Amino acid sequence: MMEQTADLKPVLVFDSGIGGLTVLREARVLMPERGFIYVADDAGFPYGGWEEGALKERILSLFAKLLSQYEPEICIIACNTAFTLAGANLRTAFPQMTFVGTVPAIKPAAERTRSGLVTVLATPGTVRRAYTRDLIQSFASQCHVRLVGSENLARLSEAYIRGEPVSDDDVRAEIAPCFIEKDGAKTDIVVLACTHYPFMANVFRKLAPWPVDWLDPAEAIARQARRLVPVSPHHEHPSGFDFAYFTSGNPGFATQRLMQGFGLSVL
Repeated sequence: MMEQTADLKPVLVFDSGIGGLTVLREARVLMPERGFIYVADDAGFPYGGWEEGALKERILSLFAKLLSQYEPEICIIACNTAFTLAGANLRTAFPQMTFVGTVPAIKPAAERTRSGLVTVLATPGTVRRAYTRDLIQSFASQCHVRLVGSENLARLSEAYIRGEPVSDDDVRAEIAPCFIEKDGAKTDIVVLACTHYPFMANVFRKLAPWPVDWLDPAEAIARQARRLVPVSPHHEHPSGFDFAYFTSGNPGFATQRLMQGFGLSVL
């Protein structure tokens, strides 16, 4: 039966680091017949401080190599910063490839909020994007949307995911600007606009000054990818895939152990 699935192309999931594992986890549930390749651009991490032109050039160059080498069925860009910056360029440069992007979940937040006070917790790069502001204008013009670009939370999340100790005070300082009170109303939804952040959702809940809905887009991204990937009648999982590639070529032991926990070998 393996011969019947050998020609199924893999799904490539791309992130600046290991935060995209939140999306990979959901995508695997919906596409059990597909192999996955997880690409972490850890040599460029974190993306938030990059100059836009240089980062865009880096992402396009990386994908020229990745698409040539792995020939995936579809690419999931599990990184708000990368997709809001370079998504349109990727689609123009590689028209034969299907890209599923990650953008701040502003539309569902605007639909769910009761107080009208919504915060987008992101990296500085995502906060700066015109793409993000266009989403607010298009879908949340009736809401008060606060943009919080955390300088340190992606790094803290990476450390937390690897099992390293993370200070509650450090995390609290990063999320504190998310919470506002205005005319008797309080923030009731925080959009997690970095795929690293959902791993820390329980920590955020513990440290938050009041309960809010922490909106994780991973499942919606995976559903969109499933809609675009041909369904195979054969559900035996293919061999030869399910590995992680790190652009640094040197992920640490804790990272390698994490990948193994997600069923990924490390190249």
